[in-house]
Amino acid sequence: MNNYVKKILISISVAAIATTSFIPSAQAGEKGYRYWGYFQSAPGQSSWTMAQTGPTTVVPDGSVEGWAFTFSSESVPDAATPRVVPNFSRICGTTKIPAAGKKRVGIVVDFGSIFLKPKGESLPRSFSKCLVLDKKAIGSDVVYAVAKIRASSSGFICGLNEYPANECGVEIPTPAALMKKN
Repeated sequence: MNNYVKKILISISVAAIATTSFIPSAQAGEKGYRYWGYFQSAPGQSSWTMAQTGPTTVVPDGSVEGWAFTFSSESVPDAATPRVVPNFSRICGTTKIPAAGKKRVGIVVDFGSIFLKPKGESLPRSFSKCLVLDKKAIGSDVVYAVAKIRASSSGFICGLNEYPANECGVEIPTPAALMKKN
């Protein structure tokens, strides 16, 4: 390879590197949704699973329900689960075994990360609690027992304990904290 060809290849390489260094990532203008995600942990499990239905099914005794104020988009497809591990023994270990016709269910409500907080709002403290409910209680019975609920006309959960105060599953730019580092 002669020096002329080497110089051209080096120039092309430098131009390519310089160009890609200054082009913003495709994610920079991406948007996604900030909303309340609903998660479940079956009895004996210690991990969260995104609920496949709304909170309209019977929740088994020994399970843990989870709600997290979260975000997802095309590049952040997996909504963040509650940051507290769904440990039924830790949440409900001191609650007496209920009488016949009742069950114990743990719940975790995670108000999300500071970077998801709507402008002008205060970030509430996340919490977990053990509930004793009727054996036929469904997911919505669990969350209604611990939080004031604001829902859309379609039943989509918009706010828990007045957080967020007004919005309901709004589209926002992908938070910088969730952008993949290149």
